[in-house]
Amino acid sequence: MRFLACCRLKPALRAFVVLLTCFLAAGCARQPRADLVIINGGEPESLDPALVTLAADMRITKALFEGLLRLDGRTGRPVPGWAESWDISPDGKVYTFHLRTNAVWSSGEPLTSADVLYSWRRALDPATASDYAGQLFYIKNAEDFYNGKIKDPAQVGIAAVDAHTFRVELNYPLAFFLDLCCFPTLAIVPRQSIEARGDRWLAARPLPSSGPYELVDWLLNDKVRLRKNPRYWDAAHTRSELIDLLPTASPNTALNLFETGLADVIWDKDLAPLELMDVIKNQPEFHPFPFLGTYFYRFNVTRKPFDDGRVRRAFALATDKERLVRKLTFGGEKAATHFVPDGVANYQSPTGLTFNPERARQLLAEAGFPQGKGFPRIQYMFFSSAGGARLQERIGVELQQMWREVLGVEIELRQIERKIFYNAQSRLDYDMAASSWVGDYNDANTFLDLFTSASGNNRTGWKNARYDGLLEEANRLANIGERARLLTQAEALLVEEQAPIVPLYFYAGFTYYDATKVQGIYPNLLDEHPLQDISKNEHPTSNAQRPTLN
Repeated sequence: MRFLACCRLKPALRAFVVLLTCFLAAGCARQPRADLVIINGGEPESLDPALVTLAADMRITKALFEGLLRLDGRTGRPVPGWAESWDISPDGKVYTFHLRTNAVWSSGEPLTSADVLYSWRRALDPATASDYAGQLFYIKNAEDFYNGKIKDPAQVGIAAVDAHTFRVELNYPLAFFLDLCCFPTLAIVPRQSIEARGDRWLAARPLPSSGPYELVDWLLNDKVRLRKNPRYWDAAHTRSELIDLLPTASPNTALNLFETGLADVIWDKDLAPLELMDVIKNQPEFHPFPFLGTYFYRFNVTRKPFDDGRVRRAFALATDKERLVRKLTFGGEKAATHFVPDGVANYQSPTGLTFNPERARQLLAEAGFPQGKGFPRIQYMFFSSAGGARLQERIGVELQQMWREVLGVEIELRQIERKIFYNAQSRLDYDMAASSWVGDYNDANTFLDLFTSASGNNRTGWKNARYDGLLEEANRLANIGERARLLTQAEALLVEEQAPIVPLYFYAGFTYYDATKVQGIYPNLLDEHPLQDISKNEHPTSNAQRPTLN
């Protein structure tokens, strides 16, 4: 039994890893061993499709609750889910979805268009407090209903025509509407459980599921266990019977669990020790891929001094992104001066703001803080990670030093627990905050609509009518080139003129698994890996000796 670089760990941490490994092994002895064990990141904040915002949580909710469409694991493109087909009106505004006639919940009850209608209305209801409710605003009257201008939900452009027909009327043709139909916010959730148990509906056992898996257990700081849903429409192609998803934010723990055979797959770069990346990249289990993700920081523009665009732009110009990538990230990341990653379909970003210390100092002086004199004490906030995942902290320290060198200002670093961090962002209880975003579909809108005035994911306090108008006008256009031109103008407003955010780098992703044992994982720009596609072969096809990690 090999431990990944235990010799590099402090004795206390080494002892903890050994004890944790023994504990998990003992737990496996008491319960049936899962067919597949995945290290999935931190403890889930929720498994409610209307509420999840983190990629790790969404992986689980997509396995439990499916929508009209789903994303293909090979291409990241929309394919049929509970809707086996659909029709689009000649003007592109009306979609008629035809549900599978044999559709049932995992509990055996019929799954109908009334369940779709309930699920979409629930996601749109302000009482649900979904950060992604805005994804439904493209539907006729949906935004007015959300804002209380319309009281009758029947006036929203969604309807259950009959038990197996669901109709959607949009405000205007939308190039990415089918992509939205794949997103967890629009998944089909069990009205029967929600109305019976309220906020505790996820605790119901059995919990009716519309996805390829049922929820067996959600054990805090232990695991989420899923079992194949035999009534799922595509159950014949669901490859693993029992899956465990383990929550850990510790890279050392994650890789040791993998090395000792207690885990089969590790998602996410954050679960790899930075000091070992040069070694990890040369392992056969390392599977890199480009994907649509950006790491950035955001300002709270409702607080001084960041209510002044000159101050925000000064900080952007004083941030050396190449230095961050060169010194701190080692997985192929690319420095970013714009927000939308390279490679997005049918789109070209503006240049953005590059490192320019002289101009940064000039802007700060114009704002009333020459050489940083009189600048208030402000905080840069990031969330803490257990067991050594300290990249955010290191980035914070490097930014702190840059701004001291270039602007002459002193910034305090504020590290807090992850759930408190996101809550503080939502309440605008911060000055500056580390942030990241991974695209939900392959279109520039999935990045740019974050910062519209109505977006629940904006979390900056920045509202700009011109920006909102550019996005709305762009998304009404059928002409791809003209639409891209308007979106580029909007992004220039976001990252060059107003700068409520500052992009730092584009992600480079990888998944860690033994390809001779695990099948069904494919690289794609959305980092989309449906759990029903993945299985483990207990008899590897190759016995080639792999290098040791030490």
